[in-house]
Amino acid sequence: MAGSLAGRVALVTGGGRGIGRAHALLLAERGAAVVVCDVGAELDGRGRDPSVAEAVVAEIVARGGAAVADGSDISTFAGGADAVQRALEVFGRIDIVVNNAGVAGGADIEDITEEALGRIMAVNFYGSVGTAKAAWPHFRAQRRGRVVNTVSEVALDTKIPGGGGIGYGAAKAAVWSLTISLAEAGRAHGITVNAVSPGAFTRMNEAMFAASAPRAGLDLDPVHVARVVAWLASDDAADVTGRVVHAAGGHHREYVTARHRDTELVARLDDSLGGAA
Repeated sequence: MAGSLAGRVALVTGGGRGIGRAHALLLAERGAAVVVCDVGAELDGRGRDPSVAEAVVAEIVARGGAAVADGSDISTFAGGADAVQRALEVFGRIDIVVNNAGVAGGADIEDITEEALGRIMAVNFYGSVGTAKAAWPHFRAQRRGRVVNTVSEVALDTKIPGGGGIGYGAAKAAVWSLTISLAEAGRAHGITVNAVSPGAFTRMNEAMFAASAPRAGLDLDPVHVARVVAWLASDDAADVTGRVVHAAGGHHREYVTARHRDTELVARLDDSLGGAA
């Protein structure tokens, strides 16, 4: 079938709840064996509950799929390597890494602490680097691999409600840059690296969407985001890399960056500095 993932093995970090759970379930439905990696932490990254990942594995197995729970803490490179090793030990290979794990948080510049910033960066950014790093040699050896990262509009506009001030947006901006860099590194090896900016109703953004989404008639089921991730992980998207897609309610947009000559700021600079030197 189109977008089939039969025979593939996927690692989904933060796969126990919300969007990650939707990713794990749909990838399994498309035929992939799935490592559901989730420590079962609270929104700020603290705490542990192994039953969170185990419950998703039970759902997949009940539907006839193959899955295993993993409690590796991907906020360290060692934890990311452990999660990839879990896939290799149980299923013998790794084909897809979905970097979905994330923690919310942040504060105004006057209030942010090094501890809080470090925790946010560790899970959101280091976690994405570490899992990709661990999977990369296996991707290169088999001349195929898929990495799908998770970014956020908050990386571009911290005025979005729930943006969290300094911290979350910065971490997601780092993942955005990582996506572009890894895509270039993987081109010659059959590895694609893309990112999705999700719009979905989860416990992380419950307060933000609880009132506005129903009024706007928005269907923010995470499955709409999962469909994009499953497509990017499939051979149907083998020629797609270095791209960032916003997915929400079945609607899609692509983010692109560009330099512009004709802007108000450039005009002011030219007037003040005498144009190009």
